[in-house]
Amino acid sequence: MPQVRLIGADGEQLGIVDIDDALKRAQDADLDLVEVAPGSKPPVTRLLDYSKYKYEQEQKKKAARKHQQQVTIREMKLRPKIATHDYETKKGHILRFLKQGQKVKVTIMFRGREMAHPERGEALLRKVADELAEFGTVEQHPSQEGRNMTMVMAAVKAPVRRSHKSEDKAAEDKAEQPAAEVAPAEPVAEAEAAPEPSPKASTG
Repeated sequence: MPQVRLIGADGEQLGIVDIDDALKRAQDADLDLVEVAPGSKPPVTRLLDYSKYKYEQEQKKKAARKHQQQVTIREMKLRPKIATHDYETKKGHILRFLKQGQKVKVTIMFRGREMAHPERGEALLRKVADELAEFGTVEQHPSQEGRNMTMVMAAVKAPVRRSHKSEDKAAEDKAEQPAAEVAPAEPVAEAEAAPEPSPKASTG
């Protein structure tokens, strides 16, 4: 009779048992007998709720896919003497990536004599970081490897802002408050004012 290595519902090792014995234990516990390592000798099985097991596996796969999306890094390459128009265009691409929640690796490529002035590349990277500070934070500061200098920026969450529409609505609500809720000022002022002297009676 074939045998299997059995693992209990709580992960405890139950040893090597006959397959019929494993099936009976599963039935008695109202659980399923699932083969988790068919390539082993003997095969490894486990007592568990298969529906719950399948659901947990799907959740793990989703979490793994989500993690892979989070670590996606886009790269944008610039030259130390990049023209203003090209710089603004590439900065726009970096901004778009950051708004999408992606990380961006900004690379400065040096050629020939440009290698003698790495400070120009660093200054350009600092400029990118400063101008996009509202949308991205420097995760990896400028570092040079061979002919390239790189910096990594990660997206930051934008602060929650009240829209003009909500502010206008609040102003409208305030304007529509009943007049009775506003304490009248005139009677109070009159009550606090000093009384005028009454005219003296005429003696004739």
